[in-house]
Amino acid sequence: MVITTRAAARDPRDDAAGTHTSAAPARAPQAATAPAPGAPGGEAPPGLKGLVVTRTELGDVHGREGFYHYRQYSAIELAERRSLEDVWHLLLFGELPDEEARTAFVARVAPLRHLPPEIAEVLPTLVRSGRHGGPLDGLRTALSLVGAARGMQSLYDADPASRLEDALVVGAVTPTLAAALHRLGLGLAPVSPRDDLSFAANYLWMLLGAEPTAGQVRAIERYLIATIDHGFNASTFTARVIASTGADLAACVVGAIGALSGPLHGGAPSRALDTLDAIGSPERIDPWIREHVLAGDRIMGFGHAVYRTEDPRSRMLRGVAEEFGGDLVAFAMRVERRVVELLAELKPGRELHTNVEFYAGVVMELCGLSREMFTPTFAVARTIGWTANILEQATDPRIIRPSARYVGPPAPQPVP
Repeated sequence: MVITTRAAARDPRDDAAGTHTSAAPARAPQAATAPAPGAPGGEAPPGLKGLVVTRTELGDVHGREGFYHYRQYSAIELAERRSLEDVWHLLLFGELPDEEARTAFVARVAPLRHLPPEIAEVLPTLVRSGRHGGPLDGLRTALSLVGAARGMQSLYDADPASRLEDALVVGAVTPTLAAALHRLGLGLAPVSPRDDLSFAANYLWMLLGAEPTAGQVRAIERYLIATIDHGFNASTFTARVIASTGADLAACVVGAIGALSGPLHGGAPSRALDTLDAIGSPERIDPWIREHVLAGDRIMGFGHAVYRTEDPRSRMLRGVAEEFGGDLVAFAMRVERRVVELLAELKPGRELHTNVEFYAGVVMELCGLSREMFTPTFAVARTIGWTANILEQATDPRIIRPSARYVGPPAPQPVP
């Protein structure tokens, strides 16, 4: 994998030559000036922020413009106008399907939703042994079992057709696993998937045990499409790092779920609703916000590592929430407005807007999902994006192997 700065990335000859970051000799802190960022031995910015690490055909995020896309299409426009199956097809095959291709794709993935008997038999044990971890932890383990049960080859050894089939299996079976683990945790029997329902409708059917309304299906489908992929976020990058080692596809997704489980990444939708609960009533909005802003506390559901304007996913999901209406939506919109206004007053010059998690939590709650299923639902969508990234990474034979700059005591020293 090529690691460059944005400036260096402009010259395609550098990428063609296969430039790598190589390990530099350990130096004491008082050593000579370090190489420039992106050069061999050069230091990357903290958190790799803004560092371009590879090329991709899957999409990009434009933080200053408040825009992101899947391949050549606006992700938000896709969420508003196309089905999840269409977007899944786009990411894997590079084009939106026509009616014939869509029918064939749906028929191909529908049977893959069903759990193999040996996996279904193990799920109750997973729930009992991991009762405090929740469905996301169970999903991580269950997908590892799926990989083992299918005998998934390493990406290094598998041919492209086998890799694609593994990707389709993982993308199709993840919502079935997540829903089954959730229901078993509640003491309810899992609900089998139906081949006559769309991806989003099937997910709600398996979670709720009742056929969802058209409004619920479109709301959840738009959320799922909007969160399928989002640049080189922590979980996607994790999946690609593992893929670069040649590991099997299930192992890559399991690692990505581990990254997603952190509250600073995928674990925030329920916490954003917790914020609304903590505020409680309209008269408490201003004092609660003032107290937490002045204390420097993080307000969950606000701010983003990339966007310097309104998160387009939040804007879309606000519209979805407004279609439902009701007290929760009105309260959430009032809190959003006052956070922005009070931040401008208390921290002038610092812009802070809602991110995807704020209204995602509202929408999912209105669709009947319990809060423990918010992050697993995020994973259900993101698995499709992860697998597309894994397949792309598998075409590059180079392992991702950056370096760290040693800043400890000078070495070597005598061993006492």
